[in-house]
Amino acid sequence: MLDTTAMPHVADITRVQAEIRPSETALWFKGEETSFAQLDARANQVANGLAAMGVGPDTRVGYLAKNTDVYYEQAFGCAKIRAVMNGVNTRLAAPEVQFILADARVKVLFVGPEFFSIAEDIRDECPDLVHVITLGERHGDWPVYSEWRDQQSAIAPAVETLGGDDVIQLYTSGTTGLPKGVMLTNDNYLSFFEQCEQLEWSNYDAGDAVMNAMPLFHVAGVNCGILAIAQGAKTVILPEIDPAEILELIESQQIKHAFWVPAVILMLSQMPNFREVNWSSLKQVFYGASPITEDLLRLAVEVMGARFTQLYGLTETVGAATFLPPEAHNPDWGKLRSCGVPWPAAIVRCVDADGNTVPTGEVGEIVVKSGFVMKGYWNRPEATEESIKDGFFYTGDAGYFDEDGFLFIHDRVKDMIVSGGENVYPAEVENAIFGHPDVADVAVIGIPDQKWGESVKAIIVAKEGTNPTPESIIAWAKERIAGYKCPKSVDTIDALPRNPSGKILRKDLREPYWAGQERRVS
Repeated sequence: MLDTTAMPHVADITRVQAEIRPSETALWFKGEETSFAQLDARANQVANGLAAMGVGPDTRVGYLAKNTDVYYEQAFGCAKIRAVMNGVNTRLAAPEVQFILADARVKVLFVGPEFFSIAEDIRDECPDLVHVITLGERHGDWPVYSEWRDQQSAIAPAVETLGGDDVIQLYTSGTTGLPKGVMLTNDNYLSFFEQCEQLEWSNYDAGDAVMNAMPLFHVAGVNCGILAIAQGAKTVILPEIDPAEILELIESQQIKHAFWVPAVILMLSQMPNFREVNWSSLKQVFYGASPITEDLLRLAVEVMGARFTQLYGLTETVGAATFLPPEAHNPDWGKLRSCGVPWPAAIVRCVDADGNTVPTGEVGEIVVKSGFVMKGYWNRPEATEESIKDGFFYTGDAGYFDEDGFLFIHDRVKDMIVSGGENVYPAEVENAIFGHPDVADVAVIGIPDQKWGESVKAIIVAKEGTNPTPESIIAWAKERIAGYKCPKSVDTIDALPRNPSGKILRKDLREPYWAGQERRVS
């Protein structure tokens, strides 16, 4: 159970848990266990080591690696000296990683073996990056994390943390093609925890095993561990999504709580031993980032036997906004296509273009007001002003409330595509494709995809006298942006539909693919 009075700041979490249950297991990773006392001591060592490198308040510390247990040592270590943990999406291409590290002015980078070459290639393009520390393996003259950490003092740093301190920064794709750093503070997390205290699904017992399989460059992955550690639960960490390993750990670690995006639940359901797994320990499954098909949901509930809760939120809201409680998953309720009801201290509305709340049943843009709404976008005051108005965060999603107060997402006001839980902005993909020598014009849209929710489609206009193949377009894009952002299919047309001011009419392009669908997002 959560006790926010003892832990008003993120930096307090490991200290409090180390005092209450020092020898109990906080983290499990690849068979290695870390106690709460060890986690707190190591976070102190990280804090002192970073401080010796000149890291202080508001300094961004980068993490470019797969999921590991040491991420939490580093994140809590940063919080203890008022520094900020900045996880970087490991699926990004090198130019995208370079932009984020340079934009965040990262001073110290923790990097995993799979990304040594990227770090080498971009280091000279990141003027603020002074120190690179390796995880797991030695590489050149870069310090090895465990050796560097163990040279530091384990005495807690004498630093007073503040509610307004940024503690986590995560980057979201930008509508203009430039990612934006979301600043999440101690106060944001305090509000998140205070509301979690009031909800059944987010309360764990000390010692419960919580699976942390989602990537730590996403708010859902970060929250899995922080929420578990704050309650004295055991966080079982996977380096990456591996359906076979997930099923094995369900039994061997007696997992009680797990967050999976629907694409992962689908992967699990397709494993040959899905029905043979002993699911008896599993108490709760949380899912989000995209809805789940009703057939898959029924199958998962039947086989897993757990209580299911859907979560809707954004990085900008610490992943919180609405939740669909387990009882609403009863098909007789008619709420399976809903993303639920607002969190206890959140105001969620659907508004028109003037910011007025629309009547029940009418579609408007979803806006959220709560203490967990981000401070703003790092170095993007204009984008912050556009997104937060009168305390409400404008999500870019369109939806409506039914007469029972349940929110249904209908469409997307902005053009963002959500594929397998990853956000993809058309402008970013279009910018990558537009430089192709045979492309005269391009538009990118999301189309329905049974596995991933949506997949990325490029619609191009070829330059006169050329006939580019889809394969050449996709290969060109893969050299410039992350693979998950690249189009999975490419169509060629004579001209893109545009309005009188020249804006591409994406809805017209999307219509043939979404015709007959109840909702225009997946």
